[in-house]
Amino acid sequence: MTRLSVNINKIATLRNTRQGNTPNVKLAAINCEEFGAEGITVHPRPDERHIRYSDVRDLRPIITTEFNIEGYPSESFLELVLEVKPDQVTLVPDAHDAITSNAGWDTIAHKVFLTEVVTRLKNAGIRVSLFVGADVKMVEGAAIIGADRIELYTEPYATAYPFNPDQAIEPFIKAARVAADHQLGVNAGHDLSLENLKFFNQSIPNLLEVSIGHALISEALYSGLELTILRYKECLR
Repeated sequence: MTRLSVNINKIATLRNTRQGNTPNVKLAAINCEEFGAEGITVHPRPDERHIRYSDVRDLRPIITTEFNIEGYPSESFLELVLEVKPDQVTLVPDAHDAITSNAGWDTIAHKVFLTEVVTRLKNAGIRVSLFVGADVKMVEGAAIIGADRIELYTEPYATAYPFNPDQAIEPFIKAARVAADHQLGVNAGHDLSLENLKFFNQSIPNLLEVSIGHALISEALYSGLELTILRYKECLR
């Protein structure tokens, strides 16, 4: 069964609209795990508009599943993750002012930079995943760099899925097969939802983990967090 990692950034976004600690980010993480999530994902950005660096430090000792920290590998970000030592770091190429991740790495153009970063993190005992599009060359580049996994950027799949699911999934199947050929684990995330997740999971047999935040937290406003997590886990069976 593919693992579900819940991205709790949106919980922090809501908290940050007011002073105080409501909703409580730590309690949200604990509840997600109790309701069946196999991991917690956070994506601290430089402006701390949702998850703060202090949240990352506070969350580390209470998470009992897998802790995945996403982010652009600036020096401040790297110092944070090397201090906290999560189970996995997912490196994304976001600009500092990006609203959300909107592209994968060019693993060829950024080979030298990423190789240095990946080596630094792996030497600290942290599993490293690179956020990439469904492009065979970018997947091969991730293997050359030395990443442990890739996370497939699935927004193009989610956009095309309602019109032609088979066509939408095709490049992701190819990318996943190439990853397997290069001993890369495969994660996925971005715009995956109850509408499109089951088909994606069934189509990619070597999928290890999905990271889902916006759609899951939005659905939880209507159905509750526990029931929503259960529904997402059903899609992953």
